[in-house]
Amino acid sequence: MTPFIFSTTKSLVFEPGASARIAEIVGKTLGQTTMVITDPSLRTLGMIDAALISLESAGHTLAIFDDVESDPSRDTLMSAVEFGKNAGVTGVVGFGGGSPMDVAKLTALLLGSGEDLDDAWGVAQAKGPRLPLVLVPTTAGTGSEVTPVSIITVGTEEKRGVSSSILLPDVAILDAELTARLPADVTAATGVDAMVHAIEAYTSKSTNNNPLSKILAREALRLLGANIETAVFDGHNMQARSAMLLGSMLAGQAFANSPVAAVHALAYPIGGTFHVPHGLSNALILPHVLRFNACEAGALYAEIASDPFPHLATIETDQDRCDAFIDALAHLSRKLGMKTRLRDVNIPADTLSKMAADAMQQTRLLVNNPRALSETDAVDIYKAAW
Repeated sequence: MTPFIFSTTKSLVFEPGASARIAEIVGKTLGQTTMVITDPSLRTLGMIDAALISLESAGHTLAIFDDVESDPSRDTLMSAVEFGKNAGVTGVVGFGGGSPMDVAKLTALLLGSGEDLDDAWGVAQAKGPRLPLVLVPTTAGTGSEVTPVSIITVGTEEKRGVSSSILLPDVAILDAELTARLPADVTAATGVDAMVHAIEAYTSKSTNNNPLSKILAREALRLLGANIETAVFDGHNMQARSAMLLGSMLAGQAFANSPVAAVHALAYPIGGTFHVPHGLSNALILPHVLRFNACEAGALYAEIASDPFPHLATIETDQDRCDAFIDALAHLSRKLGMKTRLRDVNIPADTLSKMAADAMQQTRLLVNNPRALSETDAVDIYKAAW
């Protein structure tokens, strides 16, 4: 058997309502002065109030940074670091979707180590140590609470990543009650995002693609496929919300160790340039990348086809099952009410070549794709998606 390394978050708490007990669960980990990093909408909606009350009641001094935007910028990250430094924080809580959690990871790193961000970009470049870190996801999609990656927008469009096991938090708190207020469109986009994580992890060409990641990816697809429609159209169904949150986390564990590939690489320019939410960016490009990959990964797609779509199990040949799997994913986006064409999110046709050039800069992702992809191929995929 091929050697591999599997890393994940040290401790997971999966319990509806658990965020209201955050001080009881992780108070000793965080220390006296706790920095809470979130976004303005979560603060306005009061979604973090119970956690703040828990920490304050236990005697913690709070420093709340709630200025994180979607696709957070380097300026936002460095503002958070300066804010935390001035407050003398002893621990960091990232509370929200992927953006607040990504900022929290790097804030904990830069405050704890004092290192230069420019020295940390890339894979295994971060030195550490970091401050104690707790992550509380409020969406079922990114899996960021169990991944060693943080993505930051540099300049106006470029996305850069830090990937290091140092960024894995000490504790992740998975509270499905926090996801019950998500709008249907966000639930749909983040749910499909989690499915992309599982699909790309299962088929990744990474030398660290491993049996654990494959098992986790398939279970994630089963949970997500069985519950995404209920979560979108009956958002207060706690069974469905819990299953989606668990599926997202399992997919996160899978791709944290068997990294994602061309779907994400081609999605980044969609989000970075046109500010399309990450989950929707992935969904827009997903079937077209899979069709491109099918000549190399068709048998693998056939293996997992019936996990999210059990009715595909009766299809006999790998080729037919692969084709049906890709079609089913495209149909799912339409059924969930998602936009399905690049033109639907106001991306002009004359920008596709530049997007392809930008996507080719994501070499850390493209190297994992089942089929080698050129800039010309990327243009063709964008054209198919337009």
